[in-house]
Amino acid sequence: MNVRTPTRALLGVVALGLVVALASGFVTAGVSPNEQYDRSADRQAGARERVVGSRSGVTVVTVQRGDMRDLSGEIVAFRSNGTVLYHSDRYSSYWDVDPTPNRTRTVTYVATKWLNESVCGGGPLLEDRGDCRRNVVERLNLTTGERTRLYSHRMEGGRWHDADVINDTHVLVGDIGNEAAFVVNTSSGVREWTWTAESDLPITSGGSYDEDWVHLNDVEMLRDGRVMVDLRNQDRVAFLDRSRGIVGNWTLGSENDYSVLREQHNPDYLPASAGGPAVVVADSENDRLAEYRRTGENGTEAGWERTWVWSDDRMQWPRDADRLPNGHTLVTDTIGDRVFEIDRQGEIAWTLPIDRAYEAERLGTGDESAGGPSATKAGLRSHTSVSTDGVADRFEEAVRGVVPIGVQNGLLGYFFPWWMGFYDVLAALALAGLLGVWGGLEVWWSSVTVSVRSWLGTDSLPSLRSILFLTALAVLGYVASVVASLV
Repeated sequence: MNVRTPTRALLGVVALGLVVALASGFVTAGVSPNEQYDRSADRQAGARERVVGSRSGVTVVTVQRGDMRDLSGEIVAFRSNGTVLYHSDRYSSYWDVDPTPNRTRTVTYVATKWLNESVCGGGPLLEDRGDCRRNVVERLNLTTGERTRLYSHRMEGGRWHDADVINDTHVLVGDIGNEAAFVVNTSSGVREWTWTAESDLPITSGGSYDEDWVHLNDVEMLRDGRVMVDLRNQDRVAFLDRSRGIVGNWTLGSENDYSVLREQHNPDYLPASAGGPAVVVADSENDRLAEYRRTGENGTEAGWERTWVWSDDRMQWPRDADRLPNGHTLVTDTIGDRVFEIDRQGEIAWTLPIDRAYEAERLGTGDESAGGPSATKAGLRSHTSVSTDGVADRFEEAVRGVVPIGVQNGLLGYFFPWWMGFYDVLAALALAGLLGVWGGLEVWWSSVTVSVRSWLGTDSLPSLRSILFLTALAVLGYVASVVASLV
């Protein structure tokens, strides 16, 4: 009996099974949790649906949505009763959002909009990546929808993730594209102070120097005039003296010391009056939240001690953690597709399902963690238990232990759609591999000579097997290129 027929039948059955598994995952997942917010925002008050549980105060969430040209980010605000107060997808991505002082239901956010390449007028970054964007800092009245542009800047190859409003005329900006922090006078447009990472850090550290070297994604102006900056790709949070640069013995973390931090986001400073000095941070690629308290300020060696940590078996790539005045912590879990609130005992008290959220803010509680106590002062309980009791859990843990966390988060956050979980991704990769194997076998069986003329000759059309082989190669090549770009 010809071995080809049963082999093709077996491969076809496996391929069909994988397709069915993927289709089942897609159907059972339903619509993205974000879809309901689009439908609810414009309804009359009496017809608004409650899409999340009640919570004191308005909760505002920004959504990145992959930061790609064909997708729109979102900013959505939920009333205390769980209905939608405001929704917009005007910009490509929304990043930082902060309450505006002395204004009710008003926030200031940072957003990015992709522009036509011709607007930027050419340049090396534009030629390499086609990367032309406008970054904006805007004030938004959530009740009326009125927007006020505070500052904007068009640039090639970069974006801003954070801005800290200092006063009516000055804004502190974290500039990822230029690896810098600067204070700009929004009235004149003049940058009155600038710090660049090159002035304090070796260019051999962090990521690729000509691409994403530092990834400075967060800034905070402290009451004593220092500036706290998050250096994601350096695995550290630094404190800047605006005259001298990095204050060396205050730096939290160090490059590749993943026991402390690993490509973290959005650190918040808690002063001594709140039980600090301390920093609460989304320790992103360690899939946890952490708080570190300053020690040794009275003549002994200064340093940082971890005083609180939180994680569960669902958490993946958290990117914001705000300590609330009542000791709870408001968390944005990006790939976990949720925003949630942890109480003092370490239990989840409130959850909002939302796809690819970047940051969340609870209005009426102060800017980020400004109104909250440290874990030590509030007596917060840590939580680190992860369930690996079942065979499926242990298998998933083993696979995740082999694949670099950066690749996992990159694939799930930017490449695969929101509904695909761990086993859906495995099914997709297995299907791509199966197509490659099947195509290779067809080439072997038909003794095809690999040459341009044989594939593209004018005397005959490509065979079905050839088409299958080329399709498999294209799929595998695309997946390989994406994985390579994330490593």
